[in-house]
Amino acid sequence: MDQTKIGDFLKELRKEKNMTQEQLADKFFVSRRTVSRWETGSNMPDLDVLVELADFYDVDLRDIFNGQRREPNMDAQLKDTLLQAADYTNDIKKKITKRMNYMFIGGIGALALYLISLYVVPEDAGGVIGFIQGLMLGISFGMLVLGMIITGPFGERFLSGGYCRKKA
Repeated sequence: MDQTKIGDFLKELRKEKNMTQEQLADKFFVSRRTVSRWETGSNMPDLDVLVELADFYDVDLRDIFNGQRREPNMDAQLKDTLLQAADYTNDIKKKITKRMNYMFIGGIGALALYLISLYVVPEDAGGVIGFIQGLMLGISFGMLVLGMIITGPFGERFLSGGYCRKKA
């Protein structure tokens, strides 16, 4: 809390009401010197007086503590920013989901090719066909394990890099 900034704001609010320090002091039953200390930031009003000042000046107590008025469209700007962040997050999730779907389809396709090759290719086939069969089985198994990890309870943490970050 910046007392000088708060004091400047209180001074600005008083001047907007076209009041002197003396007039404000009379209104709140304090001395002119007390008002002067509030406005220079050397002293802060008591909490009950701050509440009364906020009501008198028709400002929010948070505005006094911040030493400035909130912009009237600040809430709208904050809402827009949050919506943009949510849209960005949703776009990323959609992209990841789309990639996962392609990976699952690829894994299912590899498993289908492996199963077909078991029935079509003779058992004493050469090394290349055995290699391709092993590759198809490995791809389908890998996609299955990866899918279980990502769609499981720790998937969100895994995707966000929670397991990969160094602890500070």
